Amino acid sequence: MPTFAHGAVELAYIDEGEGEPILLVHGFGSNVAVNWVGPGWVETLKRAGRRVIALDNRGHGGSTKLYAPADYHTSLMAGDAAALLDHLGIVRAPVMGYSMGARISAFLALQRPDLVEAVVLGGLGIHLVDGVGLPTTIADAMEAPALADVTDPLGRMFRAFADQTGADRRALAACIRGSRQILSAEEVGRIGQPALIAVGTRDRIAGAPGPLAALMPDAGVLDIPDRDHNPAVGDKVFKQGVLAFLTRRGL
Repeated sequence: MPTFAHGAVELAYIDEGEGEPILLVHGFGSNVAVNWVGPGWVETLKRAGRRVIALDNRGHGGSTKLYAPADYHTSLMAGDAAALLDHLGIVRAPVMGYSMGARISAFLALQRPDLVEAVVLGGLGIHLVDGVGLPTTIADAMEAPALADVTDPLGRMFRAFADQTGADRRALAACIRGSRQILSAEEVGRIGQPALIAVGTRDRIAGAPGPLAALMPDAGVLDIPDRDHNPAVGDKVFKQGVLAFLTRRGL
């Protein structure tokens, strides 16, 4: 993966395909390969005639690892995503994020409305407003001596995944502690771009999509049937719904 510098942070990214660009922002503990390549998103979007751009968020994948929670404020990570589009000379594009990446995408839509043509928030509903994302017990799980020492089920799941992918667990612990910002209902109401809120019907992490969409001037809901938080990422209903949204809106 190529990299570029945003201040002191080196960010790895992909830029593949031809056509109208779309930026993808992955979730906590994941990376471009796991969130977007493996589940088939990159190929799906390329086949649909899209130029696909995606970055490894700071602390993840091939990007710089930082160990102070303050370095993972959601506004800073939104700034990384904006810097990538600026680096590539992209004036305006739809942005799609999943889970933490959806939170980053919402902040980006507010911070740089000039860049964000539309926004897809996957795996994040009303908890953008009334919740701070994943619990801090996940940070404790990352710092535990071994997986066997983790008893919290959610923490154990994320720790096992981090061990499997060889992630920097100390960086992930800092990230989960530092990226716990919400938006107010008034701020969400200023996200005026076309928006799609896509959440699995069995997702207990995201929060309900309908109440979030109701706060936005131009948002719709996509229910991903019978999917929990992680399995919803690569679901065909999700892919079909996003492609239909982009086509319907002429994006």
